[in-house]
Amino acid sequence: MSRLLPLLAMPLVLVATACVTINVYFPAAAAQQAADRVIDEVWGGRARPAPAVREPAPEEPTSFLHDLDDRLRFAGLQVLGFAMSSAQAQEEPDLQVDSPEIQRLTDAMEARFPLLAPHYESGALGLGSDGYIALRDAAAVPLSSRNQVRAWIANENADRASLYREIAMANGQPQWETQIRRVFADRWIERAPAGWWVLETNGAWRQK
Repeated sequence: MSRLLPLLAMPLVLVATACVTINVYFPAAAAQQAADRVIDEVWGGRARPAPAVREPAPEEPTSFLHDLDDRLRFAGLQVLGFAMSSAQAQEEPDLQVDSPEIQRLTDAMEARFPLLAPHYESGALGLGSDGYIALRDAAAVPLSSRNQVRAWIANENADRASLYREIAMANGQPQWETQIRRVFADRWIERAPAGWWVLETNGAWRQK
């Protein structure tokens, strides 16, 4: 009978492992709120009012004990029990955007915005769906200013890339960088004034 106990316990193990997610969920709602705070600081009164934060559907959980060898199942169950108690106690955290480096990048972008704003409004520049900005119509920029505008674009994109990375690092989750960039990309576009241009993922430009 004692030999049958491990076999009888296996369905319970499989059910338990199917219901538990050990990974740290990306706090999408908190990321949207953090992006709005940054955009409000960078764009000031030019940013459109922030719409209601949309909570995306949760990601499909992954099993921690998927391919464990039989000899490791006992130790795995101990880890599983700890993870279950941690998962039950966990709530979606705030996303920290208050480090000195994040503030430095935000300040640099805020200082640059008055230089870029006329070119957003003229249609020379646009917002990319990748979280960066792009030169849409070079002819809308005086020839004498084109190199300077290109330098501003390069500096802005470098600061944005650093911002997304620093937010992920400041929260101890470097793997969140891509998700943070996607959230910011959506929020830059969402908060942009009417009349600005947006570069879609298919390479086509549209005007808000």
